[in-house]
Amino acid sequence: MTVTRERFEQGMTPDEYRAQMTMNRERFEENQRTLELNSDDVAYFAQRAQPLQVLVLAEDWCGDVINNLPVLFKLAEASGKLNVRVFLRDQNLDIMDQYLNRGEHRSIPVFVFFDEDFREIGHWIERPALISELQGKHIAELFATSPELAGIAPGTSPGQLPEAARAVMQQGFMKFRAEHRVTSDREVVRELRELVQR
Repeated sequence: MTVTRERFEQGMTPDEYRAQMTMNRERFEENQRTLELNSDDVAYFAQRAQPLQVLVLAEDWCGDVINNLPVLFKLAEASGKLNVRVFLRDQNLDIMDQYLNRGEHRSIPVFVFFDEDFREIGHWIERPALISELQGKHIAELFATSPELAGIAPGTSPGQLPEAARAVMQQGFMKFRAEHRVTSDREVVRELRELVQR
């Protein structure tokens, strides 16, 4: 199914998306407020002759959405050349299933870039590749060193973990995010620039 201008316009603006959030809104807004964009990155998007249309799939319970969507929102706001519309993943599976991670996972956020005629330029999923690699190492270390995770298979969904194990994972993710936030934000922008340059 092709995304049309009419379907795109049914999505929420960034302000509408923030207004309907029921989880993690404070964290989301803090991430956007404290994000520092490189002036060269803003200029790269701002100098475009035509704005880009960016369709986003998101949900407010997702950590990668809370970390990475504020980067896109701030880039759109600063450049004036990204027209963003957000769709809730679970209510728009017809769109989501066109952008599965590795062809099988409904990972979010998804950012799909279109030109002014709604020809797709490319899409970006979940988090930067470098951050996925670093996070994988961090999780492996947690499973290898935390007594609360002993005997649990790495890759077990957080929802299936016992309470103590889930708490260790959440603390681990928060520590990882604090240590890698600046790198992650920069990598999101770098990957988006690469995608648009193709």
